[in-house]
Amino acid sequence: MPHDLLAHTQDEVTALAKAAMPTGWGVARAIYQQAIHEGVFAPETTGINAEGVKAWRALFELRLPEVVKTYEEDETLTMKAVLRGPDGLEYECVRIPMGPDRSTLCVSSQVGCKMGCTFCETGRMGLLRHLTAGEIVGQWVVARAKLGWTVSNIVFMGMGEALDNADNLVRALSILNDRKGIQLGMQRITVCTVGHADGIERLAAEGYKRLNLSFSLNAASDALRSTMMPVTKKYPLKRVKEALIAYPQRASFVLAVNYCLLPGINDRPEDVEDVAAFLDGIPRAVLNVIPYNPGTDPVARAPSEEEIDRFIGWLRGRGILVKRRVTRGRTVMAACGQLGNVELRRTKTSPVTVRS
Repeated sequence: MPHDLLAHTQDEVTALAKAAMPTGWGVARAIYQQAIHEGVFAPETTGINAEGVKAWRALFELRLPEVVKTYEEDETLTMKAVLRGPDGLEYECVRIPMGPDRSTLCVSSQVGCKMGCTFCETGRMGLLRHLTAGEIVGQWVVARAKLGWTVSNIVFMGMGEALDNADNLVRALSILNDRKGIQLGMQRITVCTVGHADGIERLAAEGYKRLNLSFSLNAASDALRSTMMPVTKKYPLKRVKEALIAYPQRASFVLAVNYCLLPGINDRPEDVEDVAAFLDGIPRAVLNVIPYNPGTDPVARAPSEEEIDRFIGWLRGRGILVKRRVTRGRTVMAACGQLGNVELRRTKTSPVTVRS
């Protein structure tokens, strides 16, 4: 079975080729660079003979997903791509403009998600399968090489809980960060989690010095949070807070704590007090208030501007560093909590395994 080029670093591709081919392995760099930057696997263009081309095609393949459909929101220029894997399952990535010559690619780590957050479209799908490291990296390659998107940063905030797929996440991080390959600095990558404490500790143990971390809080009492985010039963907030405090922090590190504001659910004065208590003791944290983006089966309405301003005012009154997240992509179901096709769950009743 051929190896997926995008599931390896350049040095790994070279080593595999050298071990398997008597000749022709010397073009490994050219082939790898062509794959990651152009989204093309064409060993015949490198000048090697027919035998070498045959050997490369027997050893490797480029498994880029099919682009099913793209969407663009006119007002914010947010773009979403629906991608299809070899098993027919679909996942999504989103390009989010962040300013002049700067944009972030929001990538998926799973098809669906088993965390079951009540306000999240992906959570309603359940987990259909993990994405492989190559499929994660493939989103970056497709976005740039096939869709022509200019992308400077990556955030793991698409479909799925990235730390529930930790092995493939860690593998993808090494490929994205490869100095001979994609060369994406860790300071330009953010992993977002619902509070997978074991996964946070796994990232810390990997020894990354510049990787950004983002935590979705959404309610700061276990009682309320467990009704919204079932993962709280496995990882209570005390356990998550301990993992966050222990996470390695460089001098410029700021922990992003995300709070999806749902009117009538988590926007009371007592919720502010719970947030203040949770953040106490966590160094250099900023609370991002994200107005709820209703999906196909909303649990609440979108908050009004008055409700958002009032809640932010209460937070600032408690001395909390807070920012309001600008809503992007809501009209094309590309905003936070809106990714995923619940209909897939009805056609795929059991998890599917895809070769790595």
